[in-house]
Amino acid sequence: MALRPVHTALAIVLLAAGAPLAAQTLEALDTLSDRSADEAAGIAFAQEQSSRGELLEALATLERVLAAYPESDEARFNHAMLLCWVDDPQGAEVEFERLDEDDYAPGALQQARDNCRSATRES
Repeated sequence: MALRPVHTALAIVLLAAGAPLAAQTLEALDTLSDRSADEAAGIAFAQEQSSRGELLEALATLERVLAAYPESDEARFNHAMLLCWVDDPQGAEVEFERLDEDDYAPGALQQARDNCRSATRES
């Protein structure tokens, strides 16, 4: 089925209008990826995002950090806490389970777990 000239022109206009938006989105994604390429910088960026209330964006940043640095306890702990804040206690518990109690002050990890459970019950 061939498009009529009017439909073809309309399709070209619509596609052209979407091109700059896609380029901006790709540039924004590249910037986000660059900001989370380094472990410490990615964690700091996620903390900035969460302080602005951008919790899902912060989760995504920490997930990129964890993909590059799967042994990052700090990223994993922050990821667990953010999962609590977005009302995903099961996801948070999975992350808490991957952390080693010996790497924290006595009772600190358990306190974080308890705080998570309390926070999600209050929601």
